[in-house]
Amino acid sequence: MDKVYNHQDVEERIYAFWEKGGWFTPKIDLAKKPFVITLPPPNVTGSLHAGHAMYVVEDIMARYHRMKGETTLWLPGFDHASIAVEYLVSKQIRKEGKTKKQLGRQAFLQRAHQFADESRQYIRQQLKKTGFSLDWTREAYTMDESYSLAVKTAFDRLYQQGLIYQGEYMINWCTSCRTAISDLENEYRQEKGKLYYLKYGPFTLATTRPETKFGDTAVAVHPDDKRYQKWIGKEFTYHSLLGPRRMKVIADRAVDKKFGTGVVKITPAHDPTDFEIGQRHQLKRIKVIDEKGRLTKAAGKFAGLTIQEARQQVVAALQAKGDLVKTVAITHSVGHCQRCGTITEPMISQQWFVKTKPLAQKAIMAVKKGRIKIVPKRFEKIYFHWLENIKDWCISRQLWWGHPIPIEGETDVLDTWFSSGLWPIATLGWPKKNQDFPYFYPTTIRETGYDILFFWVAREVMMCLAMTGKVPFKTVYLHGLVRDQQGHKFSKTAGIGFDPLAMIDKYGADALRFALTAGNAPGRDLKIDENRIIGYRNFTNKIWNAARFIMMNRYSSSAVSKGLLRSGIQHQDDQWILKELDKTTKTVTKNIDHYRFDLAAETIYQFFWHVFCDQYLEMSKQRREATQPVLLHVLATSLKLLHPFMPFITEEIYQKLPRHGKSLMIESWPK
Repeated sequence: MDKVYNHQDVEERIYAFWEKGGWFTPKIDLAKKPFVITLPPPNVTGSLHAGHAMYVVEDIMARYHRMKGETTLWLPGFDHASIAVEYLVSKQIRKEGKTKKQLGRQAFLQRAHQFADESRQYIRQQLKKTGFSLDWTREAYTMDESYSLAVKTAFDRLYQQGLIYQGEYMINWCTSCRTAISDLENEYRQEKGKLYYLKYGPFTLATTRPETKFGDTAVAVHPDDKRYQKWIGKEFTYHSLLGPRRMKVIADRAVDKKFGTGVVKITPAHDPTDFEIGQRHQLKRIKVIDEKGRLTKAAGKFAGLTIQEARQQVVAALQAKGDLVKTVAITHSVGHCQRCGTITEPMISQQWFVKTKPLAQKAIMAVKKGRIKIVPKRFEKIYFHWLENIKDWCISRQLWWGHPIPIEGETDVLDTWFSSGLWPIATLGWPKKNQDFPYFYPTTIRETGYDILFFWVAREVMMCLAMTGKVPFKTVYLHGLVRDQQGHKFSKTAGIGFDPLAMIDKYGADALRFALTAGNAPGRDLKIDENRIIGYRNFTNKIWNAARFIMMNRYSSSAVSKGLLRSGIQHQDDQWILKELDKTTKTVTKNIDHYRFDLAAETIYQFFWHVFCDQYLEMSKQRREATQPVLLHVLATSLKLLHPFMPFITEEIYQKLPRHGKSLMIESWPK
């Protein structure tokens, strides 16, 4: 063995050795129950960040179950990411001095395909460099022809069942991306703003959005608010900036008595709560903001202005008229497009929707009846709360990149979450008949971050149950988010965090993997920085040095020929280390089985460094020949226990043992 472990000389060679061996690709064995994970598909948006490196949890499971002799499939793939890719490619085109429309639909789609293919290639290399034992022969992509068939089939079935419809509804609109976005892609941020108190006929009321007043069709109060009882059901004349208007006073429990003066203006076409109030009271909807974020003809002389321009001019006009009572500085929650950061606009729009209530009920019962288990269990409450309060799902997007809605004459594409909701079945070939689907489905586990429990996991459960009648997976394991030392979530777009490849190049994949596993309790966030990775790089050096010390012993050959018969072990030091090894094996196995990968990693770390190296290796120096069979046995067993966490260094050492099989990754898990 070389004096120093050099991960750069080892990792690429070892991964190529695994791939050549074909050990990532399982063979269907009807006598065995398979262990199956479908990789949460990374978006084809350039590269991964360290948050994606949390796939290490899945690799730990895959390698562990493979070593237990189970037919193990870890299926890789990629998501086409409609909004994100369209935004990034449009940005590239703008830098070239052109627009998407100037380029044209076909040329734009060619650019998007090229961008996505380059991203897939780079991300694939990142996944391999991190040591992930994925079955690349089954790689999937949400824009594959076979996947497209699954999307069309699902749409058709839901449509035929009356669960997909087209209608006018309140949606979140991004005026920059020029598309509808889901509630989950509408990120709320705390921002400084103003609360404007306005004279409104006989009332004074408060609003943060005076520019939408041209779309007001009523004023509302809480039915129990004693201040305004005499006004409920009556009408008054309001002298607006565009002339006199008749306005009705309605009572609705959605009104917050403590907001402003307790009287609110109702703009059904531009506010989700107002929309629902409008539906209950059959109010007219007047659209005053268009898809470009400018005021419509309904705003009279203010038509054509941007939202910010209109706000300034309307406030100035109200002040001149004497209708602006006061302005109060506030901090409030404002929706932003997750992709481009533009403030989103709630508006009425003609879109395609899925009726989610019937689907959600089945998804709720799947967890309540124990067909799906969520780990940690506390996330069940959040899962139930979201599904019990779910609204119809807007699935149309005004984009070019994505799956076209399979309706003649329809130019919109489907929401990315519609196609990714089919991931567990479409990746296995559904709806076509093949060998994989009946054997590998339902999958065993969905492992992902808790932040996409609603974005994706709940949608997978709804969609796959609707298509197959079976749950997509039996367990949902939710890991925490990876954050920097200041507690910020890792994000490529925000420039927070590090490129996992840079850390791998410096310190090795095993060090990064262990840094992401140790101390990472289920559902708890993990703070990580370069120093933490350096600490576990030192652990890889410790493992290498210990193995080198043991195998440089001139008694290695005779020790192998003698083997290890525990019945013949007499010395108390040898008996002690073997008992400690047994305890460690039992604890590591139990913790992996109970999804406590953090505790399993810490257990083997403590045993190898502090018990085996610091204590037993020192003891063994007095009895080198006698201890060699024990040293080799403990080393070999430790390599097996460490392998799911640190596959590269363990395989490299294993291949240098005096007696070894084809690969450590197909060795039997220690008992």
